[in-house]
Amino acid sequence: MTRKIEGGVPLPLVLGDQLCFAVYSTAHAFNRFYKPLLERLGLTYPQYLVMLVLWERDGVAVKEIGERLFLDSGTLTPLLKRMEGMGLVKRTRSTEDERQVLIALTAQGHELREKARTLPQSILSAAQCSVSEIAAMKDEIVKLRDRLNAAIGEGGGSVTP
Repeated sequence: MTRKIEGGVPLPLVLGDQLCFAVYSTAHAFNRFYKPLLERLGLTYPQYLVMLVLWERDGVAVKEIGERLFLDSGTLTPLLKRMEGMGLVKRTRSTEDERQVLIALTAQGHELREKARTLPQSILSAAQCSVSEIAAMKDEIVKLRDRLNAAIGEGGGSVTP
C-alpha cells in the first residue's frame, strides 16, 4: 500500500527506500564501531558525547550540555552522576544561581582527551571518506535534523496522508 502526500506524489512503503531507516541503521553501525574503541577508554557513547562537550568548553551547566546533546535532565543527570563516580567530572552548584549545576572535568577527565584523539581518524578510515566528504554529510544531516525539529515545533510533526 502506498500513501500519497501533497501533489499526489506517492511515498513508497519499502524499508530500503526510507531515509529514516538509513539514518537509524547508520546510527547503529556507528555505535557498533565505536563500542570497542570507547571500551578501551572506559566510556559509553553517551559519556563520550558529554566528554566532547566538556573538552570543547569546561565548566558548563547541565542545561547547556542537555541542549547540545538533545538530552533531557532526567537522562543526563544519572549519566553525569556515573561519570562523577568514575572520577571524570565534578558537579558543583553555581555560586550565582544555586539551581544551576555546573559540570567540570577532573584531571582524569582532561587526561582522557589525549587517549581519545585517535577516534575521529578511526571513523575516517573505516568510512573510507575524506574529511570534506564527512563534513558535507554531517552538514546535510544537521540541516535535516534542524528542519525536522522545526516541523515538530511548528505543527506537532503531523503530516496528513
